[in-house]
Amino acid sequence: MRIKEVEEQLLTLRTSLVCAFNQLLDLKDLNTGVHSTRLAEWALHVAGELGLHESCLADIEIAALLHDIGKIGIPDAILNKPARLTDEEYALMKKHPEYGWLVLRQIPGLERASLLILHHHESFDGNGYPAGLKGEEIPVGSRIVSVIDAFDAMVSTRPYRDGLPFEEAERRLLQASGTQFDPHILQHFLPVARAEMSAVFAAAGTSVTAAL
Repeated sequence: MRIKEVEEQLLTLRTSLVCAFNQLLDLKDLNTGVHSTRLAEWALHVAGELGLHESCLADIEIAALLHDIGKIGIPDAILNKPARLTDEEYALMKKHPEYGWLVLRQIPGLERASLLILHHHESFDGNGYPAGLKGEEIPVGSRIVSVIDAFDAMVSTRPYRDGLPFEEAERRLLQASGTQFDPHILQHFLPVARAEMSAVFAAAGTSVTAAL
């Protein structure tokens, strides 16, 4: 009974820490926090479609929620810059997965999620960062976050740019299938994305096609 109580306490603490970190993202940038919550829902849906074991789902959800936590260490001037980043600025921006990993790996129960965060900018063809992992060397949770993160970033409106129409975002994802993104993950995610976008536009009283 005592062991069970300790396990429950650790789970409660882990959940509280994840919520606290997500609130930190909101404080840094409200769009980032909302974006992360949306990604967590999509990630769980795709993971379920892939038939991943239930033991993996919590780590994938946390990775989707906190994949951008390392951006707390990136200056606002770089994060919100409307123009193209310089080589030096881009090199610093690319550090955010490592920053996130460095923080979360120190927390008991978040070690595996921290690895998914570390590798969420790897590319399927091996040209990503920080480790240049390729194909199934990349953790499946990282491959899921990579796809949904890119899609949400493309369709979301930011103060410095408008979001892309769904069809254009879909076209870009498919164009990068097998290079940046895992084709199998894309196959399962795109129907989810279309359904989600349809629901958003339905709530606004229009259709995806009409809105685009």
